[in-house]
Amino acid sequence: MEDKATGGLREQRLRRRRINRIKSTIVMTLALWVLMSMILIVTLLVKLFSLESKVDKIAESMISAEQIAESGDTKSASVPEKEQTQDSTLPQENGADTTDVQSTEANTDAQIQAQANTGNKKVEGQTQKVYLTFDDGPSENTAKILDILKEKNVKATFFVIGKEDEESKALYQRIIAEGHTLGMHSFTHKYSVIYDSLDAFEEDVNHLRSYLAEITGVEPNIMRFPGGSSNQVSNIDMTEFIRYLNQEGITYYDWNVASGDATSQAYTADELVQNVITDVEKYDTSIVLMHDAATKGTTVDALGPMIDQLQAMGVELLPIDENTKLIQHIPADSVK
Repeated sequence: MEDKATGGLREQRLRRRRINRIKSTIVMTLALWVLMSMILIVTLLVKLFSLESKVDKIAESMISAEQIAESGDTKSASVPEKEQTQDSTLPQENGADTTDVQSTEANTDAQIQAQANTGNKKVEGQTQKVYLTFDDGPSENTAKILDILKEKNVKATFFVIGKEDEESKALYQRIIAEGHTLGMHSFTHKYSVIYDSLDAFEEDVNHLRSYLAEITGVEPNIMRFPGGSSNQVSNIDMTEFIRYLNQEGITYYDWNVASGDATSQAYTADELVQNVITDVEKYDTSIVLMHDAATKGTTVDALGPMIDQLQAMGVELLPIDENTKLIQHIPADSVK
């Protein structure tokens, strides 16, 4: 009897061990399955966000194929600067032929420049007015640019995007405090978002306008469209956005002179200066397009010599205000 009882206990213990092993195997299998599922989900999310970012960059880069040229020469054709990567090379990345692209830009530029500069030719004996403008800041380069402007006692215009870090807030305030003009350039600077619909555009503009007013105490009333008013990437006819700005009392400014600091060609500081001087010599009023994003160190290097040469020419360097001649690729008064 005792042997049978002992055998029965041994059998029960073996059975419990088998059951425990089975339970452990099931639990480990479930845990492993959950872990693998989480890893897969995280991987897919990362790939999704990466893909979304690439789509935004591609949408922004498309302006390089259809955007107006920044100057009357295809070497300085305008390619809008993207949010933080600033590499406008979509035609090459996609294997596209750039010859037709440059031809299209040149033809578009001739038409737009003729319209934007109607009655704006240089008049001998008359002081030329030059407005230095910077897009896409603030960044650490904005601070360097402000230092140079302060040293040279020159005022400029900054078309800014929305940034909420403390350094950027201080730069918004510094722009105002040092007598420069603060303008809007969109909050997100994502073409796929801003130009998706009129509602999206209105939301972006109102967000930036109220944000800057809250930070600086000054509500901006001027703007530069990302890519300019004649860009070809918008899902909506640009006249819809222009009509909205007209209704809101917001004046937009394009440009008729460009440094070339946003093109795919890597100009030296001396070349950026020469690009500007060459075109400024043509006009009574010049609005110069430059950029102060974090990657634009060459623009910082060019600014001091550029100002020196402009001042030597006897031009008047001014910030944009209500008296500034309108330079618009699509005239606002043509939109009813």
